Amino acid sequence: MLQIFSVTKMIDFLKHAKVISIFSMFLVIASLTSLGVKGINWGLDFTGGTVVELEFSKPVDLLELRAQYENDAASGAVVQNFGSSRDVLIRLPVLEDLKSEVQVAAVMDGAQTIDAGVIQKRVEFVGPQVGKELAEQGGLAVIVALICILIYVSFRFEWRLAMGSVAALAHDVIVTLGIFSILQLEFDLTVLAGLLTVVGYSLNDTIVVYDRIRENFFKMRKGGPNEVVNTSITQTMSRTIITTGTTLVVVIALFLKGGSMIHGFATALLCGIFVGTYSSIYVASYLAIKLGICREHMMPVEIEKEGADQPSMMP
Repeated sequence: MLQIFSVTKMIDFLKHAKVISIFSMFLVIASLTSLGVKGINWGLDFTGGTVVELEFSKPVDLLELRAQYENDAASGAVVQNFGSSRDVLIRLPVLEDLKSEVQVAAVMDGAQTIDAGVIQKRVEFVGPQVGKELAEQGGLAVIVALICILIYVSFRFEWRLAMGSVAALAHDVIVTLGIFSILQLEFDLTVLAGLLTVVGYSLNDTIVVYDRIRENFFKMRKGGPNEVVNTSITQTMSRTIITTGTTLVVVIALFLKGGSMIHGFATALLCGIFVGTYSSIYVASYLAIKLGICREHMMPVEIEKEGADQPSMMP
């Protein structure tokens, strides 16, 4: 059992922690700057618009259909399959100088050019006010998730570890949003779902490391915080590589072959997996060390029994 904690088997992950932490701070500052200057390229789910669902009599080529909507009336249309190769969902942005009815008519004209037997199954209009409410509720969902995680980790571990985990989660969310802002990638509800998935994925990775840190603080009685953290990360690294690797295989497949409908979701997961994996080490664990985590903080609080301070009456 002692060989498990041998120094020769330990990888000094914290050797470059200061440099990587400075790099993380740069990423966060750059992301916040981009979010403040360029903002987010909100999708139709948040900005509002018109949704038209069409059913064609035969499989339709989306590239050919998109080419029909390069005119002014249907400009900016998002065309994607919906369920099958014959069902198509078209999203139209809100245009100040055009009514929704004119946009829908332009969509039908372009569709009938390709297939005269096309059927309009439904038309829905989402106003900008509804989109604004969705954006506010989405941001509130992320904030509530972070607060609940802070409370959960505080009860399960210790407040220094809780602060490290929440800082890592905030780091992952901000950097992922920053990438979408810098590249001006469209941010819709699927991306928001991906962002919340990143929060859960990153938290799971951090909890695994924290569990091993708490365990090793009891087993490595003579080890300092840096040695305990390095040993814990080394012991969980094989699990991290396997989990991250298998997840990346699926996410990359979704990114390349999943289609435009979930492209934003896959992009958010790709960014979050890379950022979240290293933040568990160089943000969560390193911040806990800087806050002074030690073995005494892991010890359970002793509850004094009632009457223990009273002298014994036994002869």
